[in-house]
Amino acid sequence: MNTDTSQAPALRRASRIASIAVSEILRIGARAAQLKREGRDVIVLGAGEPDFDTPDNVKQAAVRAIEEGQTKYTLLDGTLALKAAIARKFERENGLSYAPDEITVGAGAKQVIHNALMATLDEGDEVVVGVPYWTSYADMIAIAGGKTIEVPCSEENGFRMAAADLERAITGRTRWVMLNSPSNPTGAAYSEAHLRELAQVLLRHPHVWLMCDDIYEHLIYGDFAFRTMAQVEPRLKARTLTINGLSKAYAMTGWRIGYAGGPKPLIGAMAVVQSQSTSNPCSISQAAAIEALDGPQDILAERRRSFQARRDLVVDGLNAIAGLSCRRPEGAFYTYASCAGVMGRRTPGGQVLHTDIDFCQYLLQDHDVAVVPGTVFGLAPYFRISYATSQAQLQTALERIGRAVAQLV
Repeated sequence: MNTDTSQAPALRRASRIASIAVSEILRIGARAAQLKREGRDVIVLGAGEPDFDTPDNVKQAAVRAIEEGQTKYTLLDGTLALKAAIARKFERENGLSYAPDEITVGAGAKQVIHNALMATLDEGDEVVVGVPYWTSYADMIAIAGGKTIEVPCSEENGFRMAAADLERAITGRTRWVMLNSPSNPTGAAYSEAHLRELAQVLLRHPHVWLMCDDIYEHLIYGDFAFRTMAQVEPRLKARTLTINGLSKAYAMTGWRIGYAGGPKPLIGAMAVVQSQSTSNPCSISQAAAIEALDGPQDILAERRRSFQARRDLVVDGLNAIAGLSCRRPEGAFYTYASCAGVMGRRTPGGQVLHTDIDFCQYLLQDHDVAVVPGTVFGLAPYFRISYATSQAQLQTALERIGRAVAQLV
């Protein structure tokens, strides 16, 4: 048998993914994991995943579903029982009414976004996205043949998209505007007043649809009140896809359930895409999702208080380090801190820090703290910390970052 693979033909990637690589966040996590295997005490502050466990009542609902034989295919975009629970959630928490054929369920909110883009974008169609943004947005748009139109969202504007900037970004090729509130990576959230300003722009452009990624809805702090666009401006509901999921609020990242409410024609088109990819989400996860949405909700407030305490610890700790500054975010579990004050300085090893990537590599290699450079999200020089870990770990990480900065010359 010929086992020589030296003559094997090189793989030719499809052009749609030729310029797309595995997420840089995953690369950083892999490097941190390698250092841990080498015996280093690395603190990883990169993952967008709660450190809490899935609530017990949700886990027990999954066990019951298995015992009752709910292990077969379901309707391809969600069981009627889960769609009913989602409809109750939208009505109860957002004042939005959706029929079953106006609701879709996928294997995570990410699949729901992917389905919507694949179902609606033709080659060269434009999607307006505020920068900084979750890295997957641009890649999913590119895979679907679209073009990302970046709108800078400065720290001075709370990392939010200004109405005038949105107006300038819209063209005849614009199909979607994407809003993520609270945001990954900044934790910034849009108030009702901010949404009304954007709504006035969108009302002037009836060909533009709106995608609201509300996955961090329940992680809002202080007196800030969460609102979503279809709730604030009902005239936009007929061209808005309101996306949510179980991953963040209910610590169900591995269960892979995301959902959305939107116009029936759009939901139907998204079902076509899903029917030729995954078909239905996991039947057991769907049963668990019903319990998460309909069951006791007390745990949400309890965990929100814990996250808020961690946010304050990290923000205060970063702002106490000369050369770093950090805005206090309204939600999610991320901080997005500026490291502009350390650019141009030199590490003890002699390296000049020219970029936020340099700074983050220095923190990992020399001080065993893994964070994500803002360049990955489109706005530098910043770095993102996920504070979805224990206060003890966060305190230790802050001490290490403080020492790292103090050693710069």
